[in-house]
Amino acid sequence: MNTRRSVASSLLAAVLAAVAPTSLAQPFPNKPIRLIVPDAPGGAPDILARLLTQKMSEGLGQQVIVDNRPGAAGQLAAEAAARAAPDGYSLFMSTTAVWAILPNAKKSLPYDSTKAFVPITRIATTSNVLVVSPSLPATSVAELIKLARSSPSSLTYASAGVGSPAHLAGEMLAQLAQIKLTHVPYKGAAPALLDVLGGSVQMMVTSPAAASSYLRSGKLRALATSGTQRNPALPDLPTIAESLPGYEITQSWGIAAPAGTVPEIVGQLHAEITRVMSLPDMRERVEGLGVVPLTETPLAFTQFIAAERARLGEVISRSGIELAN
Repeated sequence: MNTRRSVASSLLAAVLAAVAPTSLAQPFPNKPIRLIVPDAPGGAPDILARLLTQKMSEGLGQQVIVDNRPGAAGQLAAEAAARAAPDGYSLFMSTTAVWAILPNAKKSLPYDSTKAFVPITRIATTSNVLVVSPSLPATSVAELIKLARSSPSSLTYASAGVGSPAHLAGEMLAQLAQIKLTHVPYKGAAPALLDVLGGSVQMMVTSPAAASSYLRSGKLRALATSGTQRNPALPDLPTIAESLPGYEITQSWGIAAPAGTVPEIVGQLHAEITRVMSLPDMRERVEGLGVVPLTETPLAFTQFIAAERARLGEVISRSGIELAN
């Protein structure tokens, strides 16, 4: 009899466990989380990621680890994130290059760029700065355009590589101003900027953080910034759009999760990231990088991605930019 009762009790316990409400499941998170970053250590995405993960680790009570996956214009990191389990323990720092440039400039990707991720929120955005070698006789965008028209194709601009945001920035400038510029791609932003400093290339659109010390020393001259509004880090500089209406090339960084991640976990991560980005010391450190911290709803982030993909896609199509598979 006791044996029957024991078996019955065991069966009842098994049934109750099977139908137990999700509230009795282990709380999220109960193990470390990794944030996949499409950049090498030391770059802007990596710095932002480390600031964010440090505060998230404190708030969630679990370590949030940066997993650097540089290469292929962000594709390697995106592919790793797309293939990760949709359980909230693998996150992805997505960038303008990943959500807007790759899908337009590459014929095929090993993941569906429109369906592979659940956007959570942007965390920062910035406009960049158009810098020229001091030897170039132009002190404004208008003078630069006049100079380019007087000598077609003679002006050169550097970028971190074909299909990089700096490449698109130069192409958009040429398209809107109806001028011809010669693109000089490099393997990274640092060597590109060094050649502008040396005068072998005449200009570049780059981050304020990268250019700030050279601007202060007079080794570079800033003409304008690339957003629709003036950059808080360079408030005295006009925007390119003030001379060329419609010009806008900005960089944004955001956090996404693999498709299939449940809304409850997405909501919890959104709340935590929003909390972190609103901390005064976090905002101060992010602004110190020359970028603007921000958060938004997953829906707003999704709509922003779609709009940027369409807008920059037009520039890429007109320019004929194509990344090799």
